[in-house]
Amino acid sequence: MVKFDLDFHEAVREVEEKGAKETAADWLERVENEYGAVPLIYKKLENSPEALISHLLYKNAVNQMSSLEPRVIELISLAVASALRCDHCTAYHMQVAKKMGIPKEEILEAVLVAGLLANSSVLANAYRVMPEVSKEPCGAGCSIGGVPAKKE
Repeated sequence: MVKFDLDFHEAVREVEEKGAKETAADWLERVENEYGAVPLIYKKLENSPEALISHLLYKNAVNQMSSLEPRVIELISLAVASALRCDHCTAYHMQVAKKMGIPKEEILEAVLVAGLLANSSVLANAYRVMPEVSKEPCGAGCSIGGVPAKKE
């Protein structure tokens, strides 16, 4: 999680003084220097410096107003990246979590919880959709380990 020392108005002044392209390049360099890598989405947004700057300012504002500790925000970011199966995002947030000193056990636990919830979401969605698609009650085909699903 990159923290900018600039408040919103200072950031806007920097953009006005340097221009969007140079400011975006400077901010990407700060990200890389702090974490050793630049997230893929930032690299893609580099060709649209206004979009990149807007994204970084928005992210920074959300993080600044948060009552959550930065390590908690990073573990949530890692869990979401894992649940969404975004390899680039997962790798980046894992690297950031390590640099923040978050123990390996907590990093892996965040990924485990994300996997659990992602799996539950897939199952819950399938069970909701199945009766709508088939227009028939779920019946024995929707049992788990011999325990029939609850009929509606």
